[in-house]
Amino acid sequence: MILKKEDRKSLSDLRMAKAREFLEDAGANHKDKRYKTSINRSYYAVLNAARALLILESSNPETHEGTVTMLSLRFVKPGHLSKEIVKKFKMLHTRRADVDYGDFETVDERESEESLKIARETIEEIEHLRQKIIES
Repeated sequence: MILKKEDRKSLSDLRMAKAREFLEDAGANHKDKRYKTSINRSYYAVLNAARALLILESSNPETHEGTVTMLSLRFVKPGHLSKEIVKKFKMLHTRRADVDYGDFETVDERESEESLKIARETIEEIEHLRQKIIES
């Protein structure tokens, strides 16, 4: 995908808005004791935030694994994001897969709350870097 800088910024803004919406959904689902759905939305919030950041660098991976790989290569290895971002992303991805596809998977309030907290922190770190890139 070849986009002009202003188009990449617009797409990044849309993706970050989606990330915030999913994060809000995760919080609402957690409050309603829908812990599996909260974990799902927490993961997708982080995925969309990562995609919002990557598009600014003209990177638009088509898979979840591609997203975490490109995030690591473009932003973690050069030291722009913490190494913990990748660990958190993968942990949320594993939890999301477990609740979405596991037949007997049970989730408690603590796991949901922790996933929501991790998503908030991760999105905050990504958004901070995203704004620095946009302003430069």
